Amino acid sequence: MTNTTHFYEKFVPEHYDLLIDVNREHKQISGISTITGDAKDKRVYVHQKYMTIASVKADGADVPYTFNDKDEAITIDLPQTGKTTLAIAYKAPLTDTMMGIYPSYYELDGEKKQLIGTQFETTAARQAFPSIDEPEAKATFDLALKFDEHDGETVIANMPENHVKDGVHYFDTTVKMSTYLVAFAFGDMQSKMTTTKSGVKVGVFSTKAHAPKELDFALDIAKRSIEFYEKFYETPYPLPHSWQLALPDFSAGAMENWGLVTYREAYLTLDPDNTSLEMKKLVATVIAHELAHQWFGDLVTMKWWDDLWLNESFANMMEYVAIDAIEPDWHIWEMFQTSEAPSALHRDATDGVQSVHVQVEDPAEIDALFDSAIVYAKGSRMLVMVRALLGDDDFRAGLKAYFEAHKYNNAKGDDLWSALGAASHLDVGAIMHSWLEQPGYPVVSASVDNGKLKISQQQFFIGEGKEVGRQWQIPLASNYSAAPQIFKDKEFVLGDYKQMRAASGEPFRLNVGNNSHFIVKYDETLLADILKDADKLDNISQLQLLQDLGLLAQGGQASYAELVKLLPRFADSKSGVVNAALYSAFGSLRKFTTPDSAEELQMKKFAAMLSGSQLERLGWMPKAGESSDDQQTRQDVMGAAIYSGSQEAVQSAHEIFGRFEGRLNELPADIRPYILLSEVRNFGNADLIKELLAQYRTTSDASYKGHLRTAITATEDPEQIKLIVKLFEDADTVKPQDLRAWYRGVLTNKVGQQYAWDWIKSQWQWLSDTVGGDMEFPTYIQVTANAFHTPERLAEFKAFFEPKLDTPGLGREIKMDTSVVAAKVDLIAAEKDVVNATVAEVLD
Repeated sequence: MTNTTHFYEKFVPEHYDLLIDVNREHKQISGISTITGDAKDKRVYVHQKYMTIASVKADGADVPYTFNDKDEAITIDLPQTGKTTLAIAYKAPLTDTMMGIYPSYYELDGEKKQLIGTQFETTAARQAFPSIDEPEAKATFDLALKFDEHDGETVIANMPENHVKDGVHYFDTTVKMSTYLVAFAFGDMQSKMTTTKSGVKVGVFSTKAHAPKELDFALDIAKRSIEFYEKFYETPYPLPHSWQLALPDFSAGAMENWGLVTYREAYLTLDPDNTSLEMKKLVATVIAHELAHQWFGDLVTMKWWDDLWLNESFANMMEYVAIDAIEPDWHIWEMFQTSEAPSALHRDATDGVQSVHVQVEDPAEIDALFDSAIVYAKGSRMLVMVRALLGDDDFRAGLKAYFEAHKYNNAKGDDLWSALGAASHLDVGAIMHSWLEQPGYPVVSASVDNGKLKISQQQFFIGEGKEVGRQWQIPLASNYSAAPQIFKDKEFVLGDYKQMRAASGEPFRLNVGNNSHFIVKYDETLLADILKDADKLDNISQLQLLQDLGLLAQGGQASYAELVKLLPRFADSKSGVVNAALYSAFGSLRKFTTPDSAEELQMKKFAAMLSGSQLERLGWMPKAGESSDDQQTRQDVMGAAIYSGSQEAVQSAHEIFGRFEGRLNELPADIRPYILLSEVRNFGNADLIKELLAQYRTTSDASYKGHLRTAITATEDPEQIKLIVKLFEDADTVKPQDLRAWYRGVLTNKVGQQYAWDWIKSQWQWLSDTVGGDMEFPTYIQVTANAFHTPERLAEFKAFFEPKLDTPGLGREIKMDTSVVAAKVDLIAAEKDVVNATVAEVLD
């Protein structure tokens, strides 16, 4: 077709006039995409996908063109180069793939309805209108939208509507932006509005299936987030409004369309009277993430998808910066330590993982870049590391310069490092290239050798890994001044240990604050010194001990027996983050038992021992005015107590269930999933599952839906499991966006695993047809691997997935996840006996 990859090199768009006509009844899109721009060549290329082209005109005259569906292109031959206006008349289907322009389905008062919305990232704008569908091809857009309109319907887009003529809605001209950020929606909606201090209109929109109060929380967070960002970035929000829209069907979590941010309903609407603090934090950070993008991603956009991290890593960090500023009592950085950090550390330790910055061209491979543990979690840890190095003043000064230099245009990662380096007088690029351009991370070993304190770095692997001599520039964040600020070498000798220990008065430690992306392996002398007064360490340092020892055990550099002995030391902690780390570590021990064995019974007793005194202290029911630490800890210890199966726990949960029978939605959200799960597992029957499914189908409360799903998929009745698996393909019950969570629930159920595994093997083509265009499709493989840990399952996993290695976007995931399962199989063979013996020893 062409020897150049990017269509932008042949035709540079300046402005689009879009006339789009959507017919819901006939599921048809038609329109005219008029693109004015600079033709650099007489042969130019325009993106299209799934379209029928009626005509192509250049400056009013018909011109020859051909289709190339493989390259998703129209090839157009022009009479001359220079300024040209292309007018392309087209038709396209309105599909149910949750990509392009698509319908979301919902029910209101027993009537089935639909809301039309858009999702164009990464390469789906070309399904909505012919375009140069590349991030660098920024242009302004005039949208004219027509649809089979009904009375009372609302229509919204990136910019305000300016008039309606002959049933066509016309919107103001956008600022210069990328095609993937264009958005609009229409249907029967409700909204709530407010205005920021600087005059930006902020609105939250949803279907009328939601109670109006479910919009209040999001409206408040969105308003205050925009006000925070304007101050932090020292750069005004550049549009007249910021709409937040909850779509009933939405494949991603949310999407940062400029001026019209779209969300999965679960991440925007919530019941302010009965939603857990944990869920409020999650919704708030999602909103703050998308609004961070309005500057970092929308105002300044990556040149190409290889710098996706430039958008996502930054927004992932800024969501915590913003929420910490507007809700300081939430201690949101603790959530970062219990979600982003472990996600990145586990994924990034598998050989074959992608680096944060990846060269990519194929659209299928572009979607595979959206690895949440790497581009989002690891990338945000990199930027937390940079912020800690620079300090807030230099960090903000660098950002302001970056926005000023690149606003309404595109940038590369090095442009950000240059701006931050100029502000801080540090070679930020040299430090960051070692983290972004190579996969993995180091374990820093610290030891006392012949009286000398030494450190060394080596890549850390879970499972088999090929050592290729990678090194990192590591911000050590040590509490000893003899340690370098940046550790670049393979090894380094700090000096005489006894002298330094005496002078310091405290044990030697690295990565204080857990902000840098590495783990530490202390030798016996150093670890014993730290553990001697571990109770006096701050919460993050205690979390780190559990986190790093757990990872070292997974990587075969420590024994899980050491972890078993460590857990009881922290069992009475009043810190939410310490308990989150403790019960995460405990969860990792469960793979060393087989269902219904003596070892599993023993592990359940261990769970009861760890959780018993905490549950007695906290009680089962939430209390008014209790700390967020106690709220989080209660959830962790309830989960452990219910797993333990103790009669006291089962009866307590059953008694609470009985009190709320007939109004289960009123169960306090903090404890609701645990009460429902315990009831299903211990007292469940066909009638209860039928009742919970009916409530799942009718409730508009996304949080309650999640709790119902957790409980329903916990049933151990084979007949009910068969019924549930049949519902996987019933979109009226299980929306495609929620299918992965249902699959995971049944797959991790000891009775349900075979049914779920049989389903995905037999229905893989249906799954591919249904969600295959979704950037989360490869994660079905990851979910499966996370549930498997036996030799038999490893063989079955390989037999099914290895023939699919050449499928675009799936190959890397299959290789990595095969390695993940194999690593667990080897680990269990090596450690099972010692782990179970140590649990027995601790119980004695």
